[in-house]
Amino acid sequence: MLDVDVIDEPAAAAAALDPLRARLLAALAEPGSASTLAGRVGLTRQKVNYHLRTLEAHGLVREVGQRAKRGLTERLVEASAASYLVSPAALGEAGSDPGRVSDRLSARYLLALGGRLVREVGDLARRADATDKRLATLAIDTEIAFASPADRAAFADELGAAVRDLVARHHSPGGRPHRLVVGAHPVPAPTPDPAPDSPEDPS
Repeated sequence: MLDVDVIDEPAAAAAALDPLRARLLAALAEPGSASTLAGRVGLTRQKVNYHLRTLEAHGLVREVGQRAKRGLTERLVEASAASYLVSPAALGEAGSDPGRVSDRLSARYLLALGGRLVREVGDLARRADATDKRLATLAIDTEIAFASPADRAAFADELGAAVRDLVARHHSPGGRPHRLVVGAHPVPAPTPDPAPDSPEDPS
């Protein structure tokens, strides 16, 4: 099972985005059967099996074994990945494209870059898996707190200068091109827990 997989086929995306089927995929991070899943989702085994067959047809679920149960042979299935991302490729021409965002300093441009990363790296990872090779990538993820907007701007200037210097020193026109994307955004605040129901008025 992959840690994360990218869905780029429209029909597969539609199947995975169905709320019930999404629950089945999450439950199948470990092998299960139609009968074991039926109780979790409140459907009959036959209906669960129908949804599993649909997910299986799109490569999102696969059979990993069989077992005898009450005189019958029960299929054990597993999700193809522990979690999924939907690529902009699944939306065809409506998918995000950095080239169509005019403001390079906007949040929308950063989102479009993220979408391109999902689309391109997902495709490259699939090709690497097909040839049993490891895809060479680099990822850096950290957090930094700025005391003021001025400090943030100064950091951006210094980071830009450092990246330009590194690119100038290591770029080889005859080598294999790589994309380098550097982005920053505020860390979202935690979602507050819903307030408990207030006690009923005894009057």
